[in-house]
Amino acid sequence: MTAVELVPEGNKFKIKTSFSRFYNLPELMNMFREVADIQTAETLNLPVPKVEKHIVSVDASEIQKDMVKALGERAELIREGQVSVYEDNMLNITNEGRKLALDQRIINSMLPDDKNSKVNACVDNVYEFWNKTAEEKLTQLIFCDLSVPIKATTIPIVENENGVYEVDKEELQRIEESEETQEYQFTDVYNDIKKKLIERGVPEEQIAFIHDATTETKREEVFAKVRSGEIRILLGSTFKMGAGTNVQDLGIAFHNLDCPYRPGDLTQRGGRFIRQGNKNPVVHQFNYVTEGTFDAYMYQMVEKKQRYIGQIMTSKTPERSMEDVDEKALDYAEIKAIATGNPLIREKTELETKSTKLKMLKQSYLSQKYELEDMVNKKYPQEITECEKEIKILTEDSEYLKTNTLNIDFCPMQLDNQIYNEKAKAGEKILELCKKVHDTKGIYIGTYRGFKMYLEFNTFAKVFQVALQNKQTYRATLGTDKLGVITRINNALDSIMKSIPMAHDKLKNLQQQLETAQENLSVPFAKEQELQETLKRLKEVNAKLKIGETSSSEVIEVDDDDIETEGCEKQKNREYVR
Repeated sequence: MTAVELVPEGNKFKIKTSFSRFYNLPELMNMFREVADIQTAETLNLPVPKVEKHIVSVDASEIQKDMVKALGERAELIREGQVSVYEDNMLNITNEGRKLALDQRIINSMLPDDKNSKVNACVDNVYEFWNKTAEEKLTQLIFCDLSVPIKATTIPIVENENGVYEVDKEELQRIEESEETQEYQFTDVYNDIKKKLIERGVPEEQIAFIHDATTETKREEVFAKVRSGEIRILLGSTFKMGAGTNVQDLGIAFHNLDCPYRPGDLTQRGGRFIRQGNKNPVVHQFNYVTEGTFDAYMYQMVEKKQRYIGQIMTSKTPERSMEDVDEKALDYAEIKAIATGNPLIREKTELETKSTKLKMLKQSYLSQKYELEDMVNKKYPQEITECEKEIKILTEDSEYLKTNTLNIDFCPMQLDNQIYNEKAKAGEKILELCKKVHDTKGIYIGTYRGFKMYLEFNTFAKVFQVALQNKQTYRATLGTDKLGVITRINNALDSIMKSIPMAHDKLKNLQQQLETAQENLSVPFAKEQELQETLKRLKEVNAKLKIGETSSSEVIEVDDDDIETEGCEKQKNREYVR
């Protein structure tokens, strides 16, 4: 089947041909039933709650949109083979795309919390159900396979005098006390949801992570508390909270924050509440999607898989053939094979193949020639002019930097209308200003060594940068260390002088490339004569076969003389269909 499909980045489409049909399904399923007994919800007809489905679609933030665009650019470079698999690959893009669709802070924790994100939409819905079902103590599940909590506290282990490893209680207490006093910083989606629910009034003891239940005994304790309503909100991944999770008694709603790779995983999620034993007649299912992101591709992929699974895994007798239910038939004209007994036909096929290859070679030669002409007339002269201009600007910026650099360890830096004379305080202030960046346009923050400074967020590299501007703009990538920030800014400015010799080398190289391109323009196509001879012979063969003298639906008769000319036995009135 050939159809238009989303690419993995979630921001554009492509034509894709893929496998789309099975045949002889009854026989195939009879073989499968020899080892399997298929029982579906339709055949069992068990008394389970009805499902009310809700699709919560949120708009992507400006940063998410820009980062999706950056993922698309990376994907194009990979498809074109411009980067090696060790530098970047589609698996990296897929993982980053899924994380970005969930929450932009997973990519960089310093990015702002988008109030319209699907995480915040989930918090709104969870709180609403928690609040209005307080008397019944109804419960909810939140499924999320990404950004799971690693562990709230790292347990310090020491070896005692007997050689036995045990918990260092004093160190553990110190860690817990320091964590209570430190400012909140985004670590994962689970703790972010928990924090926001607690701030709205949900008691902390009513929220639990399945990941904290590290043993089977602890898991059963958590499940029992959910069944009784003591724990009313349980968060977990499909793997840890799928099959075997019996918490259905008071279940009122479950929330799919992300989309798994397999449709069976979505079924497992719903099966936690949509089952016998649930006292509620209706269960609410929420699926959250960030528009224009990788979410669209994930649900498209799961839907495509489910079409086949749904048609095979049925208790009914399947149709003779199974195909994509959304398949659009592409009607191609049937091409009949011509008998190859006549040498003229064989030669025609060989000549057509050869001429096609030679034409492709000539087209490649012409394309290269046109490209060389463009390089000689436009590209190289323009790049040479730009390089000369760059050398001039670098020289001016270098002189300007010397004039505005004091012979001290750290030049005063103006930030947010204040002068900073200490590296640590200046670096700390820059890191603080990062929180004010709410889009990719950047903000003006001050001056340093005569250069204006702008703070930006690079969506492609997922890092913050300081843009230093005079005649030209120079960028320094920021880390999290306050002293390292100043060091990187100084290195960016000091690199101006080092760039001048490199620019001169680039100019010399461009001038040499221009000379080489001018020489290559005078070289003719090496196989021009062979192409002309092939086309001439093909024309002669077509004339002997009388191709082109009749319509495509007519039968062509080949004269005896034509066959004899090619050394064949006489074949009177032999018909060839073109």
